[in-house]
Amino acid sequence: MMETSEELSTERARSTCVRKTTYRSLMLFSGRGNPELSAKIADKLGIALGPVMIRTFADGEIYIKYEDSVRGADVFIVQPTCRPVNENLVELLIMIQAAKLASAHRITAVVPWYGYSRQDKKSQPREPITGRLVADLLQAAGVDRVLTMDLHAGQLQGFFDVPVDHMTAAPMLSDYFRFKALGEVVVVSPDAGGVKMAKRFADRLGASLAVLTKLRPDHNASRVMHVIGDVSGKTAVIVDDIIDTAGTLCNGVQALIDKGAVEVYAAATHPVLSGPAYERIAGSALKELVVTDTIPLDPAADREKIVVLSTAGILADTIHNVFADESVSELFQGDNQLF
Repeated sequence: MMETSEELSTERARSTCVRKTTYRSLMLFSGRGNPELSAKIADKLGIALGPVMIRTFADGEIYIKYEDSVRGADVFIVQPTCRPVNENLVELLIMIQAAKLASAHRITAVVPWYGYSRQDKKSQPREPITGRLVADLLQAAGVDRVLTMDLHAGQLQGFFDVPVDHMTAAPMLSDYFRFKALGEVVVVSPDAGGVKMAKRFADRLGASLAVLTKLRPDHNASRVMHVIGDVSGKTAVIVDDIIDTAGTLCNGVQALIDKGAVEVYAAATHPVLSGPAYERIAGSALKELVVTDTIPLDPAADREKIVVLSTAGILADTIHNVFADESVSELFQGDNQLF
């Protein structure tokens, strides 16, 4: 039986209503942790950063207000928990809760650098597991998904009850050295815990592998004891996920030079670079330190030896695939697995 014009009009109205109510918009917002990276991600996605008012009261409390409606939207909040760590973490929590209370459809925390990740287990009695605590706080605030990069330890993903998308900068960093044509290369792990990461890095470069052994006499202090592997006459590339005070790095550089390495380079995803790190790097025999922009560098520091590669493309592609409900692992052909 043929439908009448009135029935057809009713059906069109119904389908239009369904399209409107099922349509989701992607909205990207930035905290104050790394606005430069957020702007690059937005540019890669071809959208503008959403307007959000962030203020700090005289007593240090943080105020957040989204200036556009986020109701029904897929909200992505870019905020690494870098220095000042506690302030940026609380700011992220408040942004998540504000979006939740404003009826966002889904809230994804894009945390390129996951602070407190080094405390992922109890090494001694009466210690906290702050990696788990941060995960609990994010979920209590109302996050639906977390997108992060080069986690310090694999078990951090297990601290969450929501999906965690783990990105890695390792292919980008290894490609940088591959295109430099450095001759015979040996990839060096700064400790036994980083051997898997260094091995995959070495495989991408077609290089050999060496390992440093170190002793930690005190908090945030280390001393390189031995170099395991042949580095004589080779260009050494030290690979790590984090560089904090650069003590281990610079001690390792000197140990490799003493063992006959021709030149020493270093690569790390997260340039925490606390305290004397910049001065140590500048005064060391290190040829070049290659890092990413997950954490902004100190603009007033000596950065002559530091090269920064942007993660904006990786994060933008991941955000797009999450929003479109497409595979994330296909972006890396499996290389985003934790080392």
